[in-house]
Amino acid sequence: MNEFSTLPLPNLRVVRGTQVYDGKFAIFVMLNYNTNSSHALRQLRLNQLTEILAGGVYIERNDKLCHMDTIDWRDIVRDPQAEIVVKDNGKNCPPCHESCGGKCWGPGPEDCQTLTKTICAPQCNGHCFGPNPNQCCHDECAGGCGGPRETDCFACRHFNNSGACVSLCPQPLVYNKLTFQLEPNPHTKYQYGGVCVASCPHNFVIDHTSCVRACPGDKMEVEKNGLKMCEPCGGLCPKACEGTGSGSRFQTVDSSNIDGFVNCTKILGNLDFLITGLNGDPWHNIPALDPEKLNVFQTVREITGYLNIQSWPPHMHNFSVFSNLTTIGGRSLYNRGFSLLIMKNVNVTSLGLRSLKEVSAGRVYISANRQLCYHHSLNWTRLLRGPKEGRLDIKHNRSKKDCVAEGRVCDPLCSSGGCWGPGPGQCLSCRNYSRGGVCVTQCNFLNGEPREFAHEDECFSCHPECQPVEGNVTCYGSGSDACAQCVHFRDGPHCVNTCPHGLLGAKGPIYKYSDAHGECLPCHENCTQGCKGPELHDCFGQPEGFSSKTHVAVGLAVVAGLVVITLVLLLALLYWRGRKIQNKRAMRRYLERGESLEPLDPGEKANKVLARIFKETELRKLKVLGSGVFGTVHKGIWIPEGESIKIPVCIKVIEDRSGRQSFQAVTDHMLAIGSLDHTHIVRLLGLCPGSSLQLVTQFLPLGSLLDHVRQHRGALGPQLLLNWGVQIAKGMYYLEEHGMVHRNLAARNVLLKSPSQVQVADFGVADLLPPDDKQLLHSEAKTPIKWMALESIHFGKYTHQSDVWSYGVTIWELMTFGDIPYKGLRLTEVPDLLEKGERLPQPQICTIDVYMVMVKCWMIDENIRPTFKELANEFTRMARDPPRYLVIKRDSGSGLPPGAEPPALTDKELEEVETLEPELELELELEEEEELATTLGSALSLPLGTLSRPRGSQNFLSPSSGYMPMNQSNLGATRQGSMMRGSGERCPCPASLHQNSRGRLASESSEGRGTSSEAEFQEAESVCGSRSRSRSPRPRGDSAYHSQRHSLLTPLTPLTPPGLEEEDVNGYVMPDTHTKGIPSSRDGTLSSSVGLSSILGTEEEEEEDEEYEYMNQRRKQSLPRPPRPGSLEELGYEYMDVGSDLSASLGSTHSCPLHPVPILPATGTTPDEDYEYMNRRHGGGTPGGDYAAMGGCPEAEQGYEEMGSFQGTGHHAPCIHDAHLKPLRSLEATRSAFDNPDYWHSRLFSKASAQGT
Repeated sequence: MNEFSTLPLPNLRVVRGTQVYDGKFAIFVMLNYNTNSSHALRQLRLNQLTEILAGGVYIERNDKLCHMDTIDWRDIVRDPQAEIVVKDNGKNCPPCHESCGGKCWGPGPEDCQTLTKTICAPQCNGHCFGPNPNQCCHDECAGGCGGPRETDCFACRHFNNSGACVSLCPQPLVYNKLTFQLEPNPHTKYQYGGVCVASCPHNFVIDHTSCVRACPGDKMEVEKNGLKMCEPCGGLCPKACEGTGSGSRFQTVDSSNIDGFVNCTKILGNLDFLITGLNGDPWHNIPALDPEKLNVFQTVREITGYLNIQSWPPHMHNFSVFSNLTTIGGRSLYNRGFSLLIMKNVNVTSLGLRSLKEVSAGRVYISANRQLCYHHSLNWTRLLRGPKEGRLDIKHNRSKKDCVAEGRVCDPLCSSGGCWGPGPGQCLSCRNYSRGGVCVTQCNFLNGEPREFAHEDECFSCHPECQPVEGNVTCYGSGSDACAQCVHFRDGPHCVNTCPHGLLGAKGPIYKYSDAHGECLPCHENCTQGCKGPELHDCFGQPEGFSSKTHVAVGLAVVAGLVVITLVLLLALLYWRGRKIQNKRAMRRYLERGESLEPLDPGEKANKVLARIFKETELRKLKVLGSGVFGTVHKGIWIPEGESIKIPVCIKVIEDRSGRQSFQAVTDHMLAIGSLDHTHIVRLLGLCPGSSLQLVTQFLPLGSLLDHVRQHRGALGPQLLLNWGVQIAKGMYYLEEHGMVHRNLAARNVLLKSPSQVQVADFGVADLLPPDDKQLLHSEAKTPIKWMALESIHFGKYTHQSDVWSYGVTIWELMTFGDIPYKGLRLTEVPDLLEKGERLPQPQICTIDVYMVMVKCWMIDENIRPTFKELANEFTRMARDPPRYLVIKRDSGSGLPPGAEPPALTDKELEEVETLEPELELELELEEEEELATTLGSALSLPLGTLSRPRGSQNFLSPSSGYMPMNQSNLGATRQGSMMRGSGERCPCPASLHQNSRGRLASESSEGRGTSSEAEFQEAESVCGSRSRSRSPRPRGDSAYHSQRHSLLTPLTPLTPPGLEEEDVNGYVMPDTHTKGIPSSRDGTLSSSVGLSSILGTEEEEEEDEEYEYMNQRRKQSLPRPPRPGSLEELGYEYMDVGSDLSASLGSTHSCPLHPVPILPATGTTPDEDYEYMNRRHGGGTPGGDYAAMGGCPEAEQGYEEMGSFQGTGHHAPCIHDAHLKPLRSLEATRSAFDNPDYWHSRLFSKASAQGT
């Protein structure tokens, strides 16, 4: 009787009933109340109980126990015959909650009974998780399930195998169809309770397929491969027993201890047979020993001590009770060192120890046995181990002469080793063969039963399945695979009694049939009950042969079925295509527009936000793609409300880690993010505010650029790498224009929309900058130190120029094919390293030009770093002649050119892209429409004749343009400023400068440049004397200048605007058509100068002075070259860009003649100046070389604007018009100059011990 009010088993789900009360009840509750108090059992809150596997229920006479009569026990009890008794329990109980349907364990809504069987469809054999026929639980489930599979069970009926319910654990042996035999299963598991385990606990042993505490009586514990296992003993199991003599409780074997030696195989100690043991000991009240009981020693195989026989029953003439004794250990010795002592046995005629093979230690003493023979023939040296001298003491037995006379000699079948007694079974070894320990003349090789084979002169029987062959050998070994012929059937090489029928294999049961020759052949794979032939109709369980009418009916039925199936498939195809078209239209509708907006009032501002506000019910997360500084990224789908389409998206969840922010309301910052839309940034489709902010973007299955360059490094060419740099810069420039600081730019945050188009991602978490504010201060504990600028690391200061630093590291990642920046350094060491002036090393594939762009991005002074607009223009210029700037060495067998095409997608990438087929097709259609509109718009916006003839004022970006400056805001002015007549006068302004109505070219808009009219207007101001800001000269001597000198000689084809010819709608810059087919050599010179010589009249030996120099190599002094004759041969080597002017000179009658710039001899050079830190010009002796006098020119004649737009401070001297001196670009000559090595070293190396890089 119990008096507790509630039985605390709230999680009990299954009662297995392996042990039942009173032989039939799994639950028995009775008399749980106290008549003298209010204490009583009131509720059995077994709310999770859904199954009783065995046994019934008995609940009676519990006066306070309620709700037991409301439970549907038939839904719980599996056995329909089980007895269920529920009566005489509590009265006046509260009713069940209305949501329980009258079946409950208690009065609350949480106490409702969960029905899992009575509500199921008739097709279900057990439990279910719903009323529909497809909602049945698996047969191995117990207590219900959450799905139809064996892994969805709440509990298992039999065993749980790694979460799956199974009837048996994986067996230790499986049938191998190749070897035709059972083999160990590498995936075997053992039954441990109700769970399948790969190994039993250390205190258990393995018995076949189960973990047991001890082996059964007919098995012994052995250890194999480190596992404790139970194996059949093959007779008696090993049993060790205590012996007699010194150290033992018994002095001799007698009737009081003889029963203790039953089934003993090993005697731990000695065995003594004395007269007091055999005849009894009246003094100790021990009766005489029954001689028949001595047969218990038939099982003894080893005695670890000695064997002492001084008394033996008179009717026993040998010691055959020890016929299985093989070893006498001699660990303890008798008296004077004897391990075998036999004496004073007057009736013993032979020893009979036919199995004795070893006497390990001690002496042998056999004496005073007057009838003992045969011991003379034994070769005792074969039995004794160790030294043999002095170990035999055999005397006073029957003489050899008398034994021979009486005929007591060894059998003729015994060898010369002697024997233990008469007959062929007592031989120490056999002369010919032995069978079961008995010597024979011949084995039953060709006749006799059973047929045998010989191994080491011992006869063994053939396998029972071997067919005896008269006059020939029946078998070659003991196995079933060594038979010459089979009695019944042959399964592969093995003779078997029956062909395999339902034998467990690696992939399920195996069935075979026998053919006319008795060979076992596999049944049809669909046969589940065996077969009589190889075809499907030979399977057992199939109906017998059909009549002819039945065949006709079946044929007609098959034809009709095929017709119906074809119609159904056709209708399904049409329906599927219609749904696909509808989904595509719906996807277009949802991707093209944002939120639906009401018409605006006349005074309202237009809403440019492209993103929509999602509800949480519209988004579904599928899997985690990764996690970053600000949140976790999930792959998911967007199911628009009221629609059935599923649009794959990428969902970034930003958690409120501080606890102070709230994402409940939509802020202006969120709307600003949603208004961003550019080809090279990942567009925000929408956001979902709430406790955590969810940003929804388009899903790009190709993944990040970092993973892409690591996986396809062998297939990436310079064209693709440089174009990626262009696209990243354009995307960042777009963010800069809209006041958005990225803060986390890296290759991992750049995604691939296609193998040739990238988009910047993960910018939405940065705070929005107002247009007039250039700095953003933010504190973040988890920051990417190796990608951050110094001011961001030290002061938490984030600007667009700090993003430029990160851009340089990102480009370094691309050029090293995904290498880790500052590998091997701790994060805390990076700032100190940067302050010492160290920077990332030059990638192997980069020339000094590309590397110097990176270095400029890593300048300490943020104001002299290039802008993203300049970077986009710089990489655009490089992308038009990729092999000149990136040198990728390929293996000879790779077959990939330097400008290899984008790598082919892998199978996994193709599979992921195919899942987005509707969306990708839609985007392709949209891109085609945009491309058409852009092309038409650009063509229509150009004035008449633009596409048919060149204009001298147009700016064509081509390799012939020379070195393109990083700042192209006043590019037109630069062109005009660098065009001078021979007399030093400037060229007159072209008439086209006043035509300001020209449209924007495609290339100009894509590269961030101004329109053509803007460039011409700037040219007009510069040439015609309008005001401009003061600039100071800035010397440049890097190798980009030298490498561009030959590019001036490339013919121009000004028939099409460059933006339409060299760049596609996605911003992918194509190589210049003029350089296609002309291989680039390592030094940057053209491989053939025949065409150039014919045009410009140059000589081949002059090319030696114009070799393209890589890295920071010292250059030789070159003598000034004589001026070239002719107007075209007077072409001067301009530092920056004269492409448009050269174009004008070739195609316009108003072009200005160009004059060469002589190379002045170096004067006053010092060893320090010989070290060319950046890339000094050929023969340049002073900083700036030929352009040292630029600082003295007026502002109007200095056409190039400084990157940082520094204001000049000093008063300029009058300009000296020299025919040999051309002002190209004004650069700051102060200590803060962008390319001034002294300033750079002074800012980088604050310590005296630091060395320049």
